[in-house]
Amino acid sequence: MSFEAWTVFAIFWAVFVTTPGPNAVNCISNGMQLGFVRSLWGVAAILTQASAFLLLSALGVTALIAASETAFTIAKYIGAAWLIWLGIKGWMNASKPAPSLPPTTGSIYGRALAIAVINPKSVAGYLAAFSQFVQPNVPIWEQMSVIVPTALALTTLSYCGFTALGAGLGRAALGAVFNTWFRRIMALCFIIYGVLLGSASVGRTT
Repeated sequence: MSFEAWTVFAIFWAVFVTTPGPNAVNCISNGMQLGFVRSLWGVAAILTQASAFLLLSALGVTALIAASETAFTIAKYIGAAWLIWLGIKGWMNASKPAPSLPPTTGSIYGRALAIAVINPKSVAGYLAAFSQFVQPNVPIWEQMSVIVPTALALTTLSYCGFTALGAGLGRAALGAVFNTWFRRIMALCFIIYGVLLGSASVGRTT
């Protein structure tokens, strides 16, 4: 993976994991109620989910590449369209309150893992990201050696940040993170990324 491609991926992933959703709400809530250090079990659960989804996405993209170049190209278009749709949906929902979470049950780790796994943004987002940034002519696991550490490091920083906000600001953190304009800026980033990556896909196939 070239430095330019890595930079584009890193910026995308930073936006992806910074966009507020159920994981962010849970991290902020844990920080408010449990303090920063104890709440890191919740961050560990998110990293467990992220590691599993990164592996599954890599296997899925590998299967697409092995199937045919056409299948991989179609997946790239679908991924770009999904990013645009996610941005449009995020813009429309920007003024809505923070999503509610199920009642607190079980361990910090188990609850956070359940929230992360059922988060609809995660399943599609990971595959969309890989379909955009993986290069079919380069061995997938060579690319993974760069992509995975980058993704996990940014994920750690993001959700530790949400946890620290909860521990430091209390309920005010939810208002700051779920500010309408902040959410609209994040949504606009997804739309721009979808358009640019989709256009780049067209350019590579013509």
